[in-house]
Amino acid sequence: MTLPVQETLTRFRAEAAALDAADPLSPFRERFYLTPGTIYLDGNSMGLLSKDAEKAVYHVLDEWRKFAIEGWTATSPAWFTLTETLGDQIGELIGAEPGSVITTGTTTLNLHQLLATLYTPSAERPVILADALNFPSDLYAMQSHLQLRGLDLEKTLRYVKSENGFTLSEDEIIAQMTDDVQMIVLPAVLFTSGQLLDVARLTYAAHERNLLIGFDLAHSIGVIPHSLDLWGVDFAFWCSYKYLNGGPGAVGGLYLNRRHWGKSPGLAGWFSNKKETQFAMNMTLDPADTAGALQIGTPHILSMAPLVGAIKITREAGIDAIRSKSLALTDFLMQLLSTVLPGSTFANPCESERRGGQVCLRHPEAKQLSLALRQKRVIGDFRPPDILRLAPAPLYVSFADCVEAVSHLLDLIETGKHRDIEETSLVS
Repeated sequence: MTLPVQETLTRFRAEAAALDAADPLSPFRERFYLTPGTIYLDGNSMGLLSKDAEKAVYHVLDEWRKFAIEGWTATSPAWFTLTETLGDQIGELIGAEPGSVITTGTTTLNLHQLLATLYTPSAERPVILADALNFPSDLYAMQSHLQLRGLDLEKTLRYVKSENGFTLSEDEIIAQMTDDVQMIVLPAVLFTSGQLLDVARLTYAAHERNLLIGFDLAHSIGVIPHSLDLWGVDFAFWCSYKYLNGGPGAVGGLYLNRRHWGKSPGLAGWFSNKKETQFAMNMTLDPADTAGALQIGTPHILSMAPLVGAIKITREAGIDAIRSKSLALTDFLMQLLSTVLPGSTFANPCESERRGGQVCLRHPEAKQLSLALRQKRVIGDFRPPDILRLAPAPLYVSFADCVEAVSHLLDLIETGKHRDIEETSLVS
C-alpha cells in the first residue's frame, strides 16, 4: 500500500479505537463465539452463536431429560406456551402488543399461512401487489398460492419495478395501489441493497385505499425498531437466524394486527386451537382469539431454544441502542471505503433513514472479492450483479473490525490476487 493509504488507515484505526472504547454495546461482544482471526460481516445472512443461546439449548435438553412428556407444562418457560412467550418478547422489538406475535414456522411457511388467512380476492380486487426486488422465496410463495387457487398469475400478481435494479420508489409503490389491488406484500428492508422502506407511509397510503398491507421483516427485525401497532400494519413475518441470532433454520415468526384477530386460520392445525380447549380433542377447531390461531403443528422446541437466550441479549441491549450503533457502524464503513477507494458507489441508500443494517459496495469483481476475502477470514457475501454485502451486526462487530476488513479488501484490489480465485456459488 502507498504511504498515504497507510496513513489513512492508521487515522481510521485510531478513530475506531475511540469509538469502540465509548461503545455502550461493546460488552455484548464477549457473549458471542467469535473465531480468532475472523471478521464476521455476514450477520444479515446468519447471526453468530451466543453463549446465552447455547446455555438455553442445554437447558431445554436438561428439561427433556428430566421431565419427558411433563416438560410441556413443568418447564420454565413452559413448552406449551413458549410460542406465545417468545412472541410477546419479540413483539417488544417491533412495537406489537401481547398476543399479536407468534414464534412459529419459517418465513415462507408464515407467508403461506397469512395469504391463506387474509387474501380474499374478488372479481373487482384480485391483485396482490409485490415488488420485483423481493427475496425469491416470498415470490415463490405468492405464485404457488395463487396457482393453488386456480388464478391467473398475470392477472393477480403484480410487481413494482425498480428503476435502477437496487432500490424501490415509494411514490411508485403508492401509484401502483390501484382499485384492483386487494393485498400488498413488501420487504421492510430489501435483501440485496439494504434499502429501508418507509413502512408507516406505505401503510397509511394502503389503508387510505382500503388495502391490506404486510411486510417481510427478515432483514430488519433485531436491528431496526418498528412500531407495527402504531403504524397499523396488517401483518408481518420473518426469520430469526439473521440479526436475532437464533441459529441455522431457527423458528421464524409472524405478526397479526388485532383487527384481524378472530379469523379462522387458512391453514389449520391443532396448535391453532385455544389453549383452554386444545386437549378436548374436539372434531371442530376452536381457533385462538389472537395471532396464536395462525400456528399449525406442534412447536419445534429444540429449534426455539436458542431464541430464548438470543432474545434475552437483544432485549438487554435495547433495540434503539442497536439501531444507533448499526447506523454508526455503516456510516463509518462507508466513509472509510469512500476515502481509501475514491469513487466508491453503494447500492444501499446513504441516508440513515433509508438504510438498513448493511453496506452494499458495488464493484465489477464483487464475487471474486467476496470469495478472496473469505480466504482471508473476512466473511461477507456477494449478490448479483456486482454487490459485495458487508453487514456489521452491532452486538458483536466492532469499529476496529470494519477497518481491518477494508484493509484486507484494499490489499486484494491493489494486488489483484482475488482474480486467481475460482468462481463458485456462495451459500449465504
